[in-house]
Amino acid sequence: MTDRKKLGDSKRWVIKIGSSLITNEGQGLDLNAMQGWARQIAELRYQGKEIVLVSSGAVAEGMARMGWSKRPRALHKLQAAAALGQMGLIQQFESCFQLHKIHTAQVLLTHDDLSNRQRYLNARSTLRTLLSLGAIPIINENDTVATEEIRFGDNDTLAALVANLVEADAVIILTDQQGVYNKDPRRYQDAELISNAHASDPALLEMAGAGGHLGCGGMRTKITAARRAARSGAATLIASGTTDDVLLRVARSENIGTLLSPDKSPVVARKQWLANQLSARGTLELDDGACHALSRSSLLAVGVTAVTGEFQRGDVVTCMDSKGNEVARGLINYDSDEVERIMGRASSEIETLLGYVDEPELIHRDNLVLL
Repeated sequence: MTDRKKLGDSKRWVIKIGSSLITNEGQGLDLNAMQGWARQIAELRYQGKEIVLVSSGAVAEGMARMGWSKRPRALHKLQAAAALGQMGLIQQFESCFQLHKIHTAQVLLTHDDLSNRQRYLNARSTLRTLLSLGAIPIINENDTVATEEIRFGDNDTLAALVANLVEADAVIILTDQQGVYNKDPRRYQDAELISNAHASDPALLEMAGAGGHLGCGGMRTKITAARRAARSGAATLIASGTTDDVLLRVARSENIGTLLSPDKSPVVARKQWLANQLSARGTLELDDGACHALSRSSLLAVGVTAVTGEFQRGDVVTCMDSKGNEVARGLINYDSDEVERIMGRASSEIETLLGYVDEPELIHRDNLVLL
């Protein structure tokens, strides 16, 4: 199976649409374009795909509403523009998707939401639930409260981080370019569109160096985002958002845009991220049955016999067998004192014991790596 075929057949996509497309180069929301993307996304949903939409354009729309022709430099004015524009952006998308009887949900994130493991798990659970309900989460950076220290900086990066968050198969970045070229097509008539490449190829960033359109904050951030997405096993397609039925053509595996493929499978990449990026805060001792079950399922409370250390939801914990051997590690769904109260008990008893149930598993298998 070709990489294009894999992309077209994949189930979960993060689609990012840039500001220039959404706002018709800053003139205000482009209703016709938004209706076109909503129609295509609705068709993808009916085909069985799960879609998360990352949409830029809030600041640009806020500027248009206020009649500002020049982007303000003061952070508080940018945040005010984002607050004004976000209302129009979401209202318009909601109207577009309601034509197809599809619900949308607004999700605003900051970098701190995804670097904090507890909020990371909270965001992950919410997005997975929205997808299971058939809704379209519409994500944007929370520009209204973000400061320079916690800003993603661009929604290309946000899309890549969201791909990791929801274990997406692909990131589709719609922009005003046809894709990645080997040189600036505005300066060189012999510039060629790169159809396929590995996201980790260092030559891509060299092409995105200073001096050409790639280095003006546009294509370079998209290549960097593709490399981030590849770390969690997601492929990235960069294509023109003005191409007719671009999303449906991607689903039909047509050769459009630039496809940047990951070097590792999604499972291997995610497990590697868990194993290498995070340090353990506590230990769970498991019975023999739970140790054997980890190769095929999540960790349930019934299989835990002892808890060591103090940890909170979202922290990494180590799983040990009865002989003290480390067998796995993962992101825990409950605080240490809560695990002590529910260990050895069935998942159906969690709500009775704690007064609530957050997740039926202590560690979901997607957040678990065997050692």
